[in-house]
Parts: sequence; structure tokens; C-alpha cells
Amino acid sequence: MPRPAPRVLVVDDQHLFRSGLVKLLENDPRIQIVGDTDGGAEAVKLSAILRPDLVLMDVRMPNMDGLEAAQRITTAHPNVRVLMLSGFGAESQVVHALNAGASGYVVKDSPLEAIVTSILAVVAGARVLSEAIADRVLSMISGGPPTKAMYDGLTQREVEILRLLATGVANKQVAFRLKISDKTVRNHISHIYEKLNIFDRSQAVLYAVRKGIVEV
Repeated sequence: MPRPAPRVLVVDDQHLFRSGLVKLLENDPRIQIVGDTDGGAEAVKLSAILRPDLVLMDVRMPNMDGLEAAQRITTAHPNVRVLMLSGFGAESQVVHALNAGASGYVVKDSPLEAIVTSILAVVAGARVLSEAIADRVLSMISGGPPTKAMYDGLTQREVEILRLLATGVANKQVAFRLKISDKTVRNHISHIYEKLNIFDRSQAVLYAVRKGIVEV
């Protein structure tokens, strides 16, 4: 006898994204949507009322964020799984989500099939990370440096400099923090731009956000 479709509660404060995702998931016979809401506090309440199999929840929301909500839900209802959903995948945030009791973490630009597959896997007892961030998280947990393949050929030092640039640190301050010369910083930046085929700091910031090097 086939297992019934998992009951899913969708939580995201972006109304258009949430309503669109709910409609897409409702069209998939493998998923049963039992409710949706726009905040962590309401997600905690609905989890107690609806008892979903899984809560698909955004990380960043006003009042109570997804991490706190995940911790409260999994503590009060150990049988309810939480799958975090976010627009980016900074390594530190992924680790915080897993520590908060989440069973997985997927990014919002994942294909719908990947999100559905992740839901089914988590309900079945697996832990899931989007492929785009899995290698970086494993590298962080193991204490190893990011590989060049993760960041389009950037070295560990170049990723470090890019992270500082993307958070608004001026070149001279980068040099001071890393104890290298201004000229060395400029050379590194030139190499970063060349490897990423970008031309200014704003493009560097966009790349850093997209890759989860910095949080937004």
C-alpha cells in the first residue's frame, strides 16, 4: 500500500513567492498542502493545530525568524520535520539551521522537482542540503578550505578578500586586516575580477551574495 502524501505547511513572508510555491506544490500529487502562513510565530501555532509532517520554512522573517521557529516546532513536536528554504545559502546560516533542528536546507532558486524530492526525502528521515551549498558546508564543518571549484577558480585568499569587499570594507582596511600591502590587495582584486569576468565592486557583491559568501 503506497504511503500517503506528506502533509506540508508552507511558511514565507514573501506573499507572491509563497502563493506561487503553494500553487505549484498543490499540483503535485506527491505533496498535500495543509496550510501556509507568513511568519514564524504563526508557524509554531499552526504546527500544533495542523500537525503537518513537514514545515517548509523561510529562514529570514520579521518578528520570529525561521531558525527560532524551527527550534520551537521540533522541540514541541519531534515528529514534525522542518525543511528550511532561503534565497541564499551562507554556510554559517545553514549550520545554524541544522543546529536548530531543521532536517534540511534548500535554496529558493532550486527547481521545483528538487524541492519536492527534498520534502519527500526529509519526511522519509533523510537530511538534505541543496547541491549548490552541500560541498561548502561540509568543507566548513570539516575545517577544510573552500575548493577552487566551488567559487569559479578563486583561491581561499581571494574568497576571503571578496567577502570583505562585499561587506563594504575599503581596500586599505582589507590590507590592514589581512596584514598585506595595498598593492597585493589590488592585485588580488584584479585577479578576482578577471576570474569572475566582472568589472566593479557591485558585481562582486552580487556574486558573493549568490554564492553565499556573505549574508544579506
